[in-house]
Amino acid sequence: MTPSTPIRLAGGTGSPYTQKMVALLRYRRIPYLIEWGQPEGLCDALGAERPKPIFMPTFVFEEQGGPVAECDSTPIIRRLEALYPERSVLPDDPALAFIDYLIEDFADEWCTKYMFHYRWHFSEDADKAGTLLPLGMNVSMPSEMLAQFKAQIAQRQIDRLYVVGSNETTAPVIDASYRRFLSAMEAHLSEQKFMLGQRPSAGDFALHGQLTQLVGFDPTPRDIANEISPRTVAWVDQVYDQGGIEPSEDDWFALEKQPSSLRGLLSEIGRVYAPAQLANARAVHAGEKMWEGEIDGAPWVQQTFPYQAKCLRWTNEHYRKLTASDRARVDAVLTGTGIEAMLSLDVG
Repeated sequence: MTPSTPIRLAGGTGSPYTQKMVALLRYRRIPYLIEWGQPEGLCDALGAERPKPIFMPTFVFEEQGGPVAECDSTPIIRRLEALYPERSVLPDDPALAFIDYLIEDFADEWCTKYMFHYRWHFSEDADKAGTLLPLGMNVSMPSEMLAQFKAQIAQRQIDRLYVVGSNETTAPVIDASYRRFLSAMEAHLSEQKFMLGQRPSAGDFALHGQLTQLVGFDPTPRDIANEISPRTVAWVDQVYDQGGIEPSEDDWFALEKQPSSLRGLLSEIGRVYAPAQLANARAVHAGEKMWEGEIDGAPWVQQTFPYQAKCLRWTNEHYRKLTASDRARVDAVLTGTGIEAMLSLDVG
């Protein structure tokens, strides 16, 4: 039964995942109440146990046993689909839905490298983020407190750049990938309004979330986007609120009728994200805290992420659940992109 009360969530304006989910809620016309701030306060106020780890956005769902807090956007989208069946963001065609899943995963786990890198690698971007992120939590914050928070946040995040693999060696790789991604978006958006047709899917909202920061907040990637892909800049503004769309099932184009421009986006996934996922998964399996590999012909070193190994396993599980005929349709689209390597590894 559709809930009768608005969904409760907490997040930040500078959080790409918050922007992903709020745009999705607007499009799906799901009533919601958002608190702009740290999610711990919402959990405590509603009597929900804090998730571990807790990050933005955090949703609090009412269940029979009491309120439950969740903060992983991909399963939250699936939960919302069960609660609110109208205006779905998941294609009915399993093969098309798998491509959408790949795009969403790429946005959440690789495009966030673009965002984190540009925000904290360049002094102008870090200065802006250090000032505005605390104000996004409390616009009336006293100046002395703002100065303190700015210094703390900026230093903490700059010190964490190595976590996502951003350093002097990898910076050119990240920058080149971002520029290719924008070029792929420019070509694809010249063919259709959304990644898989004339209505948005989960992958669109995942890309939108990261891009709200890259083209709407941080100076360096914003300037690059304006130069390479004005269509992407305009698209981000439009996806912000697509509540006026009246979608039909035909608005998702069949996998076999997708324009060739979709391959540009998929090829970037295979070029950079696939090797990163495979190297990370092997390191997790070996119990190594860091992984080393080669991405786009350059050396890459970063901290191992067990969660991203789970993402790779989930991607393989989705792929293996496809029927033989649907898997063949997916394979026909992915052949030669490099994504195939992600789908052939036994990840346990």
